[in-house]
Amino acid sequence: MRVDDVVRSLTTPLNAPAYPMGPYRFTNREYLNITYRTDSEALAAVVPEPLRIPEPLVRFEVMRMPDVTGLGDYTESGQVVAVEYEGERGEYSLAMYVDSHPAIASGREISAFPKKLGAPRLYTDSDTLVGTLDYGSLRVATATMGYKHRPLDPADARAEITLPTFMLKKLPGYDGRPRICELARAQISDVTVKGAWTGPARLQLFAHALAPLADLPVLEVVSASHILADLTLGRTELVHDYLA
Repeated sequence: MRVDDVVRSLTTPLNAPAYPMGPYRFTNREYLNITYRTDSEALAAVVPEPLRIPEPLVRFEVMRMPDVTGLGDYTESGQVVAVEYEGERGEYSLAMYVDSHPAIASGREISAFPKKLGAPRLYTDSDTLVGTLDYGSLRVATATMGYKHRPLDPADARAEITLPTFMLKKLPGYDGRPRICELARAQISDVTVKGAWTGPARLQLFAHALAPLADLPVLEVVSASHILADLTLGRTELVHDYLA
């Protein structure tokens, strides 16, 4: 293979790339979002400067994605934190647990999403919308919400899922020292909200050494949403270089 071809290749293996080039279009992406209040000191310990925490709010999310161009069918779950950066309100993606290797590899390499392997699920159990996250064989989160109890304003749903997302990207060099250490920003665009609801919700988090969601304890459930939408992931951009 010629040098130019090597450079143009998106990822490895060169003869069987881990994922195709985006942009990635999501059809019928389904969200269960539960926003809760947590401990301020615990939150400050995991959110990097120069992000600011205006309020100790965390959103636990489970996202069912049955139709993604280039990536197929998969599910994600994780925690995002309400933050501000230079006066802009957004969310910091603390951790994401995903059941698809192409989605993990592309999220980490092309962008800066903090993705790890996990086993999330989103399903309806009688009259209850249920989101769960297992790490290995152990349950680390269970979220429940009344199924479509009340309509949610589509504008509010769109605003919730299109907040700017800030992420930390860290890659070591071969000597173990940081080669890339950056704060990045991305934003969902081209959104069509197909349905949005709210209702009563609860969230249980279980302690785990390698999936430490419970380190940010649930003190109060603030809001919950169930959203169905088509959307496109926006391009990630660098906003702060820690090594500059």
